[in-house]
Amino acid sequence: MDIPSSLAIVSLAALIHASFQLSVSVLTLLSGHSIGAKHSHARLLRLTTSFVFGAGLMTMLLLSFISLILLDAFGDNTPQIVWAAGCGLLVGVAVAVWLFYYRREKGTTLWIPREIAGYLNERTKATKLSAEAFGLGLSGVIGEILFVIAPLFMASLVLIQLPTMWQLVGIAVYTIISMLSLTIVWVLIGSGHNLGIIQKWRESNKYFLQFAAGMGLIVLAFFVYVTKILGNTVGFQ
Repeated sequence: MDIPSSLAIVSLAALIHASFQLSVSVLTLLSGHSIGAKHSHARLLRLTTSFVFGAGLMTMLLLSFISLILLDAFGDNTPQIVWAAGCGLLVGVAVAVWLFYYRREKGTTLWIPREIAGYLNERTKATKLSAEAFGLGLSGVIGEILFVIAPLFMASLVLIQLPTMWQLVGIAVYTIISMLSLTIVWVLIGSGHNLGIIQKWRESNKYFLQFAAGMGLIVLAFFVYVTKILGNTVGFQ
């Protein structure tokens, strides 16, 4: 697989990652608690900025860690069965997203273990310092690992096939693109937009985002299957 195709797969995987909403939900909760406590706008901006940086760092670390494990296990010649397993993981998570991602209730409550949801909710209420918001950003990414593991795994498989310099570029590309939705909400909050309007938009469009995430996973699985499995089998890669 050439470098442009590899980076295209990494970018699509990152876009799918960006469509998941747990970190955005925690960011809006954190902002709501801060606004409700009548904190200054400067303090709100410090907390939300720290949260975003925490989420970005955890995404980069997860991608790098998974890539390191796969590189150590398979080198730069990943067996076909692993590519097939990755495609199966993408399809399985896509179905799970379509069926379970949002709970059947009003609002944008996500299907994650209630213990994790309760922990994140309590931490947003208790967060007063930038360091705490940074840690909350780290936790938000981990809390959604059951869903983001699929695009992370596939992006890692692609990255370990690339030269070292392009691996670093790929990690940077994935991290930046995967933060797109979180960054947009952060900018809107930082520029003074009404949090209620942001949340109303998210609630109105949650099923579109759910469908888009699942369809993106299916498209990614199909593209990888054609290029890495069928392509190698019939010899047109």
